[in-house]
Amino acid sequence: MPTLTQRLSALSKPGHESLLSGIKRGIEKESLRVSPEGELSQRPHPKALGSTLTHPSITTDFSEALLEFITPPLTSVPDVLTTLENIHRFTYQNIGDELLWVNSMPCVLGDDRDIPLADYGASNIGRMKKIYREGLGNRYGRLMQTIAGIHYNWSVPDDCWHALKESASYAGALQDYKTEQYFGLIRNFRRHFWILLYLFGGAPAVCRSFVRNRQHQLQPFNGDAHSLHTPFATSLRMGDLGYQSKAQDSLVVCYNDLSNYIENLRKALTTPYPDYQKIGIQDKSGHYRQLNTHLLQIENEFYSTIRPKRVTHSGEAPAVALWQRGVEYVEIRCIDLNPYSPVGIDAEQIYFLDVFLLHCLLSDSPTTDDNEYHQVLENQRKVVYKGRDPGLKLERNGQEITLRKWAGSLYQELEDVAGILDSRLPKAVHSAALKKLKTRLDDPEHTPAAQLLNEMASSGKTYFQTALGHARQHREYFLSNPLDPSQAQSFSEAAEQSLAKQAAIETSDVTNFGQYLADFYSQYDFPLNKAAENP
Repeated sequence: MPTLTQRLSALSKPGHESLLSGIKRGIEKESLRVSPEGELSQRPHPKALGSTLTHPSITTDFSEALLEFITPPLTSVPDVLTTLENIHRFTYQNIGDELLWVNSMPCVLGDDRDIPLADYGASNIGRMKKIYREGLGNRYGRLMQTIAGIHYNWSVPDDCWHALKESASYAGALQDYKTEQYFGLIRNFRRHFWILLYLFGGAPAVCRSFVRNRQHQLQPFNGDAHSLHTPFATSLRMGDLGYQSKAQDSLVVCYNDLSNYIENLRKALTTPYPDYQKIGIQDKSGHYRQLNTHLLQIENEFYSTIRPKRVTHSGEAPAVALWQRGVEYVEIRCIDLNPYSPVGIDAEQIYFLDVFLLHCLLSDSPTTDDNEYHQVLENQRKVVYKGRDPGLKLERNGQEITLRKWAGSLYQELEDVAGILDSRLPKAVHSAALKKLKTRLDDPEHTPAAQLLNEMASSGKTYFQTALGHARQHREYFLSNPLDPSQAQSFSEAAEQSLAKQAAIETSDVTNFGQYLADFYSQYDFPLNKAAENP
């Protein structure tokens, strides 16, 4: 198996300078719509933004008030950020006096019933999407689903894969090699993603309303009765207050290869879970309470920090697409919204993510076992609550090591990877990003989490007041930099087209919903004793 050094050398050969120029990255960014006073919006999704079912770049996540902005996969970091910024501009021109909440942890919340579910229309697929969210609410509560974050989609071009395959003397098909290597990336990512929580965690505090009637280990901030935190927290979103599930604690998903991964997920998708059986699929009046009584309703319910992904055909289950055509890209799911960036993420973060993910891909990635699986989860919990503690120790290969020492050795390797990425560029943007972010390792006070708490302490404002101030600043930024008329017209046309497409889907539905669901779940009945089909 080639080492990191050998793989970097393979990508540095004469004629290979442009192999990494085709790296694609896309962003899915969530934000709550709130009133001018910072309360969760009760308004329906604005029609001017188009159909949440079919619009390619503006949709909703769990709630009608939880917007999700999607960029296409692009090879230029500036283009990704410009695209995301333009989506924000168009949105602000069409949401009246509302704001977009800029923090991952939500605004002041009422009861579960005050959080409106996202609505996707009357089609079978639209009903399925809404009932899935109904199920999430009944299983975990709706408050948990108001948390927002960044999903970062990343892939390496085929020219690069060919060079790596050749250097490894791999005799199989290219897609099989890509799938194997993406799973190697995933294993390494899980071993090291704690550094992303430390560097980019921006959720060290919450409103007291978020943990109402819940057990927690948080404490009041600076005598503030409205804000809760822990002194060294980084990303409470990624802890037991966020996307966590006691039911899923029993679900150990193996990332050693595609077949094990699919089999673990498929079992969770097809095996009834007693607590969810008690909820039932429908109430006495026939209203759906969830899609099924299994541990997972669909693959998206599995709360993972990273996922192997493949673009699906219409109506196709993600697991089927992965099994038949292999991994196409990875989706990173542990990035908090950056409250100090108008679009929630900045170029330095993206350049660092590119370096980090390429390092995960090119480094040796031994298979994992149950011990390491649980070690990864424990390291995650420690960094969530105590990541900025200078003496914090994590576990690596069964031995304790300080976060700072582990990060230091990892950083040396990241710098080598950054050099390869920068060799094709006019400016060393990746190396510069690593250098600037290293100040956060040297001094935790430079991290976004510390920055937010320090701002609260110096201003005397609560978490809610501080976050609301940021939201108002960002609203002013976008409204003072509007789209030009041609761009605005293009967005408006896309919105109109999406509404027409939703109407066409609803008109063309001929299957009753019960049969539609049965047909969807029948896809999971496929054999796992054959190699993935190659395109």
